[in-house]
Amino acid sequence: MKLAIAIAAGALLFASAAFGAEPNSKTTRQDEVAVKGATVMPFDLARTTHFFDDTPSGGIETVTANDAKDARQVALIRSHLAQEAKRFARGDFSDPAKIHGRDMPGLAELARAGDQLRVKYRKLPAGASLSYASADAAAIAAVHAWFAAQRSDHDAHSDIHP
Repeated sequence: MKLAIAIAAGALLFASAAFGAEPNSKTTRQDEVAVKGATVMPFDLARTTHFFDDTPSGGIETVTANDAKDARQVALIRSHLAQEAKRFARGDFSDPAKIHGRDMPGLAELARAGDQLRVKYRKLPAGASLSYASADAAAIAAVHAWFAAQRSDHDAHSDIHP
């Protein structure tokens, strides 16, 4: 599957060049993130949707299967987010860094937040969510900056809850 994603991304870039189209830097960035994401996230980005909702105390990241009856995607989402909740609670944000780069907005601050940031996993009918909460203004700002970058990088696979 990882090879297929890499081939698809390469084909997209090749097709753009072959037809004289200038690659859109945002599209190219999103393609790069999708390829790298497949090495970290076990679920299929095309069959799932990410939501990054800011809250006054931080934010809520939700990942759901586009088809709530897709038991495989739901299980993969839940397993991955449960593991990430444990890592993030320890200040280990290495997985997002692998996908988005170490200079991703908010990431370094979140890794240093320590006990100032609480991360909570919750199972949902079609996936799972992680809530990030803090009373520290810098940690809250870091979550908001991180979520804004996530929404940009995952544009085709993300949304904001209405």
